[in-house]
Amino acid sequence: QNLEKSMISKLIETAMEQLKFSYTLNSNFKVGASLLTKNGQIYTGCNIENAAYTPTNCAEELQFQAVSEGVREFDTICIVGGKDGILTEYTAPCGVCRQVMMEFCDPETFRIILAIDKEHYDIYTLKDLLPLGFGLRNLINSREI
Repeated sequence: QNLEKSMISKLIETAMEQLKFSYTLNSNFKVGASLLTKNGQIYTGCNIENAAYTPTNCAEELQFQAVSEGVREFDTICIVGGKDGILTEYTAPCGVCRQVMMEFCDPETFRIILAIDKEHYDIYTLKDLLPLGFGLRNLINSREI
């Protein structure tokens, strides 16, 4: 399924808007994200650091919010980030965030937009960024054996 250019722009703009809510006293590396569900709803998020580091929440972990509201089908996520909120290069999701995405997203079709602005972005599938991902499908298949 193709993603319309207008939706790509909207997701990028929405993710960039989230940078202002980022709480990054430790790293000052701000990340914003927007998540498009299969039903067309957009969830937003930003990274929220913690002095103890472990309780830090990544911007890309938007699925937790959506799932808590009964939504479990996701289409695309857009991620932007940079030191001091200045976008100079693509900010890919960390390994933990990729694993969170793997729980509810089809790695073959779920799209990840990495952007600097509306004109500079690349689109990947989850499988591109997590080629041998472990997820629910593995657990279902192991139960059938």
